Amino acid sequence: MSLERPASNLFYQTRLRRPTLARGKGVYLWDSEGKRYLDGSSGAMVSNIGHSNPAVLDAMRRQMELSTFGYRLHFENEPAERLATRIAGRMPEGLDRVFFVSGGSEAVESALKLARQYAVARGQAERWKVISRFPSYHGSTLGALAVTGMSLMSAPFAPMLREMPKIPAPTCYLDRDGLSLQERGLRYAHMLREEILRQGPETVLAFIMEPVGGASTGALVAPDGYYAAIRAICDEFGLLLICDEVMSGAGRTGRYLASEHWNLRPDIVALSKGFGAGYAPLGAMVADRILAETVIDHGGFIHGHTYAGNPLACAAGLAVLEEIDRLGLIEAAERQGTALKTRLEELMARFPFIGDVRGKGLLLAFELVADRESMAPLPPQLNAHLRLVDLAYEAGLIIYSRRTRGGRIGDHFMVCPPLIVTDEQIDEIMDKLGASLENFATEAKLPMGAG
Repeated sequence: MSLERPASNLFYQTRLRRPTLARGKGVYLWDSEGKRYLDGSSGAMVSNIGHSNPAVLDAMRRQMELSTFGYRLHFENEPAERLATRIAGRMPEGLDRVFFVSGGSEAVESALKLARQYAVARGQAERWKVISRFPSYHGSTLGALAVTGMSLMSAPFAPMLREMPKIPAPTCYLDRDGLSLQERGLRYAHMLREEILRQGPETVLAFIMEPVGGASTGALVAPDGYYAAIRAICDEFGLLLICDEVMSGAGRTGRYLASEHWNLRPDIVALSKGFGAGYAPLGAMVADRILAETVIDHGGFIHGHTYAGNPLACAAGLAVLEEIDRLGLIEAAERQGTALKTRLEELMARFPFIGDVRGKGLLLAFELVADRESMAPLPPQLNAHLRLVDLAYEAGLIIYSRRTRGGRIGDHFMVCPPLIVTDEQIDEIMDKLGASLENFATEAKLPMGAG
């Protein structure tokens, strides 16, 4: 939906304009005309605890009365110290060094730079390549973009990037090869081993992955065996394993880290989005203490951001974490995610062009296809990834979409409401989504089932 509006001095990404946000409360947002929207994607999978949580707002007010900024090279501050301690307590044993940033791209950049400086400190300066997956998304800054597997985003900047090697993401649901899911998962994991050997093991620094896929792959979950195999391959060749939990972390999948579902121990974790839950720009890199101390002993971490460890942002993050615990939102994400995923799967009977439903907890997505048997994508000229979002938006439901297969073809939709979502609100999501799918099917002349 595009609105006719007076010119704005804000630099918008496209000509598309949306209504002006007036307020938010719980899972709902209202525009300046009074229309209510159910935030079915938590923004960009950010607002994990919902909007305008009173406890978080109170904590931020109290901190504002004390201080809103103190430069990290001049002062330590209590909110940052307390939040670091609390987050370290949520991590696997040994991952207890926390470096705060303002967002996901910064968290990934920090992880890449720490990994590189660790190699240099150990006398392994020849290690600099970071293998990632295609498709994937790890951020929009140049370093994070170099490991992002989405050519539409990286191509304009190719002359400015040192492109990093990629292996295929474990899109097992698309394969028609006669293998079991577990066999497929191991085949994708072994692609990492093959790429390390192709690049030269002595030159490879790390492997970065989203344990549960984000917007680039639509909540992609690999078969269980994939995760242990990846860890073993990294250990075999001395690679660091970086888990990008910017979207999947902070409880969204039913564990604080999505990697916990498979007892996967990373060497470095990137957090953001639900970590600050939209209350303040906040992210973190969490690293193994051996990595961090090795770099510090070698002269210090050559990296930093002005707002790293900002006391107001950290006070918000600490209050968010306390609300996650007080409200039992990690358990709620698992419980409500199971219910919502079942409801999404039921839509497949009504709409034959839904080819797959996937995800964990409340990090869920469904994918539209032209043919469920072959998983051939819808014709790109239908622009399903845009049109269905607009239809849902007009109905008062916000969902999030991307093109599934490298950003050029395919259409998937993220359904990731705040972790506070109730049974009645899930009903509302499904009513609005079902009606939007019916309208889209009618417009696009797609078949519908009997449901």
